[in-house]
Amino acid sequence: MVSATLLFAAAIAPLASAHFALEYPAWRADTLESGTNYSQWQYPCAGVPASTSTSGNRTDWPLKGGSLKVDLHHPWEYVFVNLGLGSNVTNFNYTLTGPTFWNVTGAGTLCVDLPLPEGLNPSDGQEGSIQVVTVGESGSALYNCADITFRANATALSKDECKTDEKVSFVQIKEQSDNSTDGGNSTDGGNSTDGGDSADDKKSGASFVGLNTVALTAVVGMALSFVTGMVL
Repeated sequence: MVSATLLFAAAIAPLASAHFALEYPAWRADTLESGTNYSQWQYPCAGVPASTSTSGNRTDWPLKGGSLKVDLHHPWEYVFVNLGLGSNVTNFNYTLTGPTFWNVTGAGTLCVDLPLPEGLNPSDGQEGSIQVVTVGESGSALYNCADITFRANATALSKDECKTDEKVSFVQIKEQSDNSTDGGNSTDGGNSTDGGDSADDKKSGASFVGLNTVALTAVVGMALSFVTGMVL
């Protein structure tokens, strides 16, 4: 007879595999851990409160920007990285994947160095939070957050620490003034793809294969909301 524990594990396995992990900076809490009230479906930070001086995780981050390392579990997804300043952030009004967002192809580790937006000059000791949002084929958004402290002596991860899996690549989606939705202007952390019509691209979200017009419009609409820091 199959035990109730095994049945429960089998039931939640698809949910866990559909989520993602934030490895660096350290996330506020492990939102994949069972037995908690955290949910990656919950805006803006999966239900995890901000770190304080006595509890939580807060990572020292360079003044000009630092490393981001995530473990992604979908064949492809859109990724948005936003930043808010303060010790208890409620408004993530700076985009670090600007001017739009990324289309990531492949499940696995993605690690990149993110510069801060031009004109943003945090001071040594200033606190902030990084919000990572992923949107998959269903159009549903998942959230994780990491709390940081900007430090003049902080450094980005080394090349040995910050490696993107060979099967993972991404393109930055262009900001369009018309109705076209092609990808281009590749940016990467060592592994990138162009916005062309290669066989690999046709399997990725960048080519929008398998998405009807209504679903595509909804996803791109959410993208514009995320990069402007708006609540859906």
